[in-house]
Amino acid sequence: MMPNHKMFGVFLPIANGGWIISRNTPTLDGLYETNREAAIIADRIGLDFIMSMSKFRGFGGETNHWSTSMESMTMMAGLAEVTRNVKVWATMHALLSNPAVVAKMVTTLDHISKGRAGLNIVAGAYREEFSQMGAWDDTLTHADRYQLTEEWITIIKRLWAEPSVTFKGRFFDMDDCQSDPKPLSKPRPDLIAAGQSDRGFDFSTTHADACFIGGRSLEERRNFSRRARQIAAEKGKTIKVCSMCTVVHADTDTKAEAMVQRFEDGADLGAIMAQMRSWGIAPENLAAAARKMGASQNHTVMGSPETCREKIEAYVESAELDGVMLIFPDYKTGLEMFGDILPGLRKQFPADSHEPA
Repeated sequence: MMPNHKMFGVFLPIANGGWIISRNTPTLDGLYETNREAAIIADRIGLDFIMSMSKFRGFGGETNHWSTSMESMTMMAGLAEVTRNVKVWATMHALLSNPAVVAKMVTTLDHISKGRAGLNIVAGAYREEFSQMGAWDDTLTHADRYQLTEEWITIIKRLWAEPSVTFKGRFFDMDDCQSDPKPLSKPRPDLIAAGQSDRGFDFSTTHADACFIGGRSLEERRNFSRRARQIAAEKGKTIKVCSMCTVVHADTDTKAEAMVQRFEDGADLGAIMAQMRSWGIAPENLAAAARKMGASQNHTVMGSPETCREKIEAYVESAELDGVMLIFPDYKTGLEMFGDILPGLRKQFPADSHEPA
């Protein structure tokens, strides 16, 4: 079960470069030992979850951004053994893996972690990433991919709960399919999804416990948060809404601001353009869009530790969030600092307080 207080977790640096696309950031190699260290600190300081993405192709550029990455489920199984309390959320693409296989994998992760597993569901895909392995189907539309993922997660949830599953769908056929043992988590492992289209919100509010939102401004994030809750309420459900947040700290606000500017000065425009091309941005608009996007692509708070605490509180309040997934330029120093300010955040947001309207 997800906690009823505000959730604070970390988006692990499972691919090189992390989430700031710049020549001037500290080195993040995307390898296991880096993620292991971050997970151990996250567990020790009392974070609620650790999550890793699933990535199979990078964006090139000067930094060869995201060209080196670990596999999410396997890595989280390793991290489950070196942590004790933090939730361990792995990411899987519905297009790549049979649901019966994924049901068994998440169950295994849940047993290794003694009931701390979660599944981040990805319905979409980037053409270049999938076509390199022969897994891209040009006949599938955006709506088709969500229909496939609906079938996929329905089968997984049934396999976690039922002794046998027979399912005949457009994309999957299960014939007396069995999957034992069942997960330890009650009622089941956490389910997480992202997406801000109407179809994405419909999927998240139907199947997930929490949805991750983005947005170009606080107002847009707040609108997305309210929209997700509204759609869930119309179904007689509730959903937690979370967002990513980059945290850059230094001894003083001025030093932190200078660090962020240095990251922006080193923005790897080649990698950023490749990323935006994967999103479907027209070639003639790539250069301008990349310059506008910049190196730090998520909501960023910067300053002294105390200033970061105040800004994170304001972000949670303003965007009406139930949780924040943290990103750092340097995970060791960032997480150690966050451990110092987390008690203040817990005090500001005790369990069951500040429920968004």
